[in-house]
Amino acid sequence: MQDPYKILGVAKTASQDEIKKAYRKLARELHPDVNPGDAKIEERFKKVSSAYHLLGDAERRKKFDNGEIDAEGRETSPFARSAGGHAGGADPFGFSGANAEDIFEEIFGKGRARGGGGFGGFGGERRPKKVKGPNISYELSLDFAESILGTTKRINLASGKNLEVRIPPGSENEQTLRLKGQGMAGMNGGEPGDALIKLHVHPDKTFRRQGNDIHCDLAISLPEAILGGSIEVPIVDGKVNMKLPANANSGTKLRLRGKGAPYDRGNKRGDQYVHLTVKLPEERDDELVEFIKEWSEKHPYNAR
Repeated sequence: MQDPYKILGVAKTASQDEIKKAYRKLARELHPDVNPGDAKIEERFKKVSSAYHLLGDAERRKKFDNGEIDAEGRETSPFARSAGGHAGGADPFGFSGANAEDIFEEIFGKGRARGGGGFGGFGGERRPKKVKGPNISYELSLDFAESILGTTKRINLASGKNLEVRIPPGSENEQTLRLKGQGMAGMNGGEPGDALIKLHVHPDKTFRRQGNDIHCDLAISLPEAILGGSIEVPIVDGKVNMKLPANANSGTKLRLRGKGAPYDRGNKRGDQYVHLTVKLPEERDDELVEFIKEWSEKHPYNAR
């Protein structure tokens, strides 16, 4: 969104009364019922209304001037909207606690939305045009396991209402969920905008995602690498036993079918790939050293 001061055509030092006067003037010029069918004017009208929603309230204006919220009323901290996050303001058209009808009655004259008098002489008895409310953006942070398995998070909407949001299994970082009708209020009976929830998935120490597959690294001992056997492997929703082939080298990649991220509305699931690393004992073992010396003299081979 552009600078709200520029949208309203006022200086940053303007008083609240000057901001209100600028908004009233632009609202008269740009209102959709005064400019029927003009999509560009209607879009500009929405921007003017959103700008006034931000600057017309002294408290919101102070937060914007201090850099605490951006031009869309969102807190500037990237993860400020986690489980209890919220965006500022419930009403896109002005005064706190007043609805759009009351504000435009003040600007255009009493009775305009109730079938009488029109907009201060504009439009006669024509019914005012419905205008959909602006969308509101939220941000929500998730753990890696929550994004893969799905979860439910509670957020505070701009209307002040608390809402439980279902995070579908297999959700990805930077994915945006749309909650229809949970945005700012519409005008003249227009439907409300939507709430757009952008997901931020925290990196995990064990797992990493590539498409619908999950990858992890797993250290194995020297005996396990040589002899093979059954080993316990972590997966996102617990642990499973996996068969380890004999003579397994570092870099060997094993697959666990169906243990990756859900997709196709949860009907399918990717795979998990386990990357093996052979790890020697932390402390020097003289017996092992002597054995390897004797063995290597009899069985030389080139590892490169």
